[in-house]
Amino acid sequence: MSGWDAIDAPPVVGAARHDAAGRQPAAAVARAFPAGTRTGARSHGCGQLLLATSGLILAATGTGTWMVPERHALWLPAGVACDVAMHGDVAMHVVHVAREAACAPAPGCRVIAVSPLLAAAIAALVDETAMGGDSGRGGHLAALVLDEIGRAGIVPLVLPLPVDRRLAGLARVLMDDPGLSRSLDDWCLAVGMSRRSLTRSFRLETGLSVGAWLRQLRLFEAAARQAAGEPAVRVAAGLGYRSRSAFKAMMRREAARRAGLRPCR
Repeated sequence: MSGWDAIDAPPVVGAARHDAAGRQPAAAVARAFPAGTRTGARSHGCGQLLLATSGLILAATGTGTWMVPERHALWLPAGVACDVAMHGDVAMHVVHVAREAACAPAPGCRVIAVSPLLAAAIAALVDETAMGGDSGRGGHLAALVLDEIGRAGIVPLVLPLPVDRRLAGLARVLMDDPGLSRSLDDWCLAVGMSRRSLTRSFRLETGLSVGAWLRQLRLFEAAARQAAGEPAVRVAAGLGYRSRSAFKAMMRREAARRAGLRPCR
């Protein structure tokens, strides 16, 4: 997506503070990043939960992009390479989870809604980790955090990438310019597919229609630009909306459908 200039950045997470003997299955640290930070693709030997306490995170893997607004978190399985971009100044809590600890809300990457209990437990685990994390309290907090991660509700804040070479190419063109306005027939001609074949294949590979996928893309882009402080009128024009009111109506609809998203300012 536009505006993601790659810069040198510290790792989103450092070494996990648990050992192979299983003294503690999870540990947590606090991290802060200035607006515009991008980590580059990194993978880790442990599972990770990235909890956005302020700002907006967009995280890209080889299979899609996930948006993480405040009070939400991204679950990253061990070994998944992820490029994390910060929109606005970002503060986050990062939970390191031992590979053998079973707490994933579902297979693969997922955005989850963070309950007040989970947020408080993670904050306490951050403090406990900073003090060494070897006490009985640290173990109890880790167990609570893992249990709450497993119980958390999944929020569909993902933009899946199609696998088919032609469809993936189309997705990349749209991601480079989310405001691009062409008809479905134009896209069919551009990629050399019939309308029926393109729409069927796109839905099978992403779980979304082309139109729904494009709306999700524009939602992500709009949220990222607004988090960076760009005025709504400029965001609307850049995404192809003819009026600010039409853009605000779209954002209100999407905010109502997805808990945690803020309506357009």
